[in-house]
Amino acid sequence: MVTEPLVLSIDTMGGDNAPGMVIEGVDMAIDSLGDVEFLLFGDEVLLGPFLDKFPRVRAASNVRHTTDAVLDEDKVGQALRTRRESSMRKAINAVYDGEAAGIISAGNTGALMAMAKFVLKTLPGIDRPAIASCFPTERGLTVMLDLGANIDCDAENLVQFAVMGEAYARNVLGLEYPTVGILNVGVEGLKGNDSVKRAASILQNSDLPMQFIGFVEGTDIGAGTVDVVVTDGFTGNIALKTAEGTVNFFSAALKQAMTSSLRAKLGALLTRPAFAELKMRMDPRCYNGAMFLGLNGICIKSHGGTDAFGFAHAVQVAADLITNSINESIKEDYARISLSDEMEAAVVDAQ
Repeated sequence: MVTEPLVLSIDTMGGDNAPGMVIEGVDMAIDSLGDVEFLLFGDEVLLGPFLDKFPRVRAASNVRHTTDAVLDEDKVGQALRTRRESSMRKAINAVYDGEAAGIISAGNTGALMAMAKFVLKTLPGIDRPAIASCFPTERGLTVMLDLGANIDCDAENLVQFAVMGEAYARNVLGLEYPTVGILNVGVEGLKGNDSVKRAASILQNSDLPMQFIGFVEGTDIGAGTVDVVVTDGFTGNIALKTAEGTVNFFSAALKQAMTSSLRAKLGALLTRPAFAELKMRMDPRCYNGAMFLGLNGICIKSHGGTDAFGFAHAVQVAADLITNSINESIKEDYARISLSDEMEAAVVDAQ
């Protein structure tokens, strides 16, 4: 049976070190993707030297020339109005037009979300897309959403995030019956605002292929208490940035301690293999690639400051979502939990 190659759309002009970092990252990704083709959107004059350096990328790619690019300082509204010919917008359009199965960009996050939502729209029943990513925990990986796309969320938004998260955990992480919890100020049922209480009531009465355990606290994220942590974008973004800051502080403090004396340096030498393993486990590049779940198309946001290794991981994330049919699973699961009369009754009871 002949299968068509996977086609991915790449915004080559987004990111601190684009386009070189992007092209090198695409080259790294080729090793694990197999039969894949790329649509590279960007200035062909700037891309030329890097494509010469990475001939595998040139052979697997179709360059779509444009000199315009979304800038980091562009406001969301400005980008929507004036960047219609940008590499980011054209890369998204390729997904809408069916030329590519997904788009990856390391550019302006707000502009990428706004453009992707405007062009691709959301899946049936989904009001707002959510930014999701995986965290390393004591038990493995935990997916958390939303991480900043939606500051204010009602109960239905949180329920939709839960559906997206459990679909990802089952289809991509391979968890047959993932555990799901809503982030709250306590695990007791009486705590929290009306939105989290209503969402919890709806999820408790659902028949989704997951185990809803109720509320979880901030300490449960690192502990890996649940496979999916659901929260609004305001709280989720703070949790994300707090975790990143804590890791940076720990790394700096550990380095300082290990180089503070001759004895410490000798100890560091003896424990180097263990610390190398720890460094790899905590390396943010290994988790790069935030997913914009809920869109009618696959869209991945790479960290703007990542290197080629990190961008390659973001490309892999896109491929995983596509090959595991994540959007079909979200649509099927949300259809099962759409507010029926029983769900409406659950909401009323929670009020």
